[in-house]
Amino acid sequence: MRNGRNGNLRRPALTLVLASVVALGLGSASVVANTQPLDTRSAAPSANDLERLPSFADLVEKVSPAVVSIRVNEEVAAQAGIPELPFPPGSPFERFFRDMQPQGRDGAPRRRQATSLGSGFVISADGYVVTNNHVVGEGKDITVVRNDGTEMPAKLIGRDPKTDLALVKVEAKTPMPYVAFGNSDNLRVGDWVLAVGNPFGLGGTVTTGIVSARGREIGAGPYDDFIQIDASINRGNSGGPTFDVHGNVVGVNTAIYSPTGGSVGIGFAIPSSIAERVISQLKNDGKVTRGWLGVTIQQVDDELAASLGLDKARGALVAQVAKDSPAENSGIRAGDVIVNINGKEMEDVRAVSRTVADLQPDTRAEIVVWRDERRRSIRARIGVFPDNLEMAAGGPAETAPAQSATESLGLSLTSSPDGVVVQSVDPNSDAAEKGVRPGDVILKVSGKDVKSPADVVAGVDEATKAKKSSVLLLLRSNDQQRFVALTLEKS
Repeated sequence: MRNGRNGNLRRPALTLVLASVVALGLGSASVVANTQPLDTRSAAPSANDLERLPSFADLVEKVSPAVVSIRVNEEVAAQAGIPELPFPPGSPFERFFRDMQPQGRDGAPRRRQATSLGSGFVISADGYVVTNNHVVGEGKDITVVRNDGTEMPAKLIGRDPKTDLALVKVEAKTPMPYVAFGNSDNLRVGDWVLAVGNPFGLGGTVTTGIVSARGREIGAGPYDDFIQIDASINRGNSGGPTFDVHGNVVGVNTAIYSPTGGSVGIGFAIPSSIAERVISQLKNDGKVTRGWLGVTIQQVDDELAASLGLDKARGALVAQVAKDSPAENSGIRAGDVIVNINGKEMEDVRAVSRTVADLQPDTRAEIVVWRDERRRSIRARIGVFPDNLEMAAGGPAETAPAQSATESLGLSLTSSPDGVVVQSVDPNSDAAEKGVRPGDVILKVSGKDVKSPADVVAGVDEATKAKKSSVLLLLRSNDQQRFVALTLEKS
């Protein structure tokens, strides 16, 4: 859509320029007959003008030797779905079509060689190279290609899928040129940046632009906090560095937004503030260890904030607490809002996730929660984020005859051994709009446990009498819990 709109804006201007050129040619024979070159000396930029124009040539010359290309070869199974051979044995076409089959003659999956290309940059004289996790994959056959064409086999040191970062190592006979991480926290929207990499396998390519935005969340992982830049990034740029004007690495190019597969001026880089910590752990331990609190959290919107008595939407609402987790052991409950960790105010869910992940396991953290309309301080011992996290969950709800209805919420409720179950939802209700579905189990109303539909009705009545604009429900859907603030009908 953006491409189409931009094209429509530019086309009339282009047409106008071309029409002007044609008009000049037809209207002035002297212009056509003039065979002398035009005197453009007065239009050439002066020395002062040239000094004011930005040139990144010196910077590019300085950092380019540390930027490399990454080539990864691996075997992949051929895709299924190709039909059986339509030719009898011995047909001249048999061999051609046999190669397209996902299975060999023995029935085993046919293996094919696949090559992926990306970028990277050297961060130490002894040959440590940073790139993206999605570039190296399992890393069985990795080759680093320097800007002079030298190819060097590389070993995978470690990778972190959650941030899409990886570290590889080459053995160099002489010290390698390298670059250093800068402080991405100092970047401002509008600052100049350079992206260097290997787009489309072309080799060392430099593009420049500005920081377009900070703190972008693009759904790539739980710790999204990308720098958005308008320097051209294309396929093959992944893993390459984003430099500031001083030659410091302030980001690792990772993704682009593009409906066509090519650059449309929206690229995303992992901030160096995140990358440097991750790479340091990969270098020392080969993996990343993160702090763990053991809670499922959700964003606090304006309605949730109002129902909880918060002055504004901030922090992260605890929807579920894992059994035997640091959160449970320290007394954090579902319904608490985490608003501060170790003296730092938490603006949203991402801030809480990143802050907890950065905490050192087996250390104490001071966590401030909002509970019962006041702040409470809790000391929690941070755990190690488990590789396979399983949240405690109840079984499926059993159906039973409807016993009550809460017309003001548009819900029909029933009892089951698991608690109060939503039997039906008015499709025109606020509950339906906010994703409440039949089979959801209501665990709490306004922070109080409910065991029967009558408890839900009592909780709604209590919120109505208190003149609240909404009532807060804690729901369980399958194995996940979440809070929903439902608007109350005004009488």
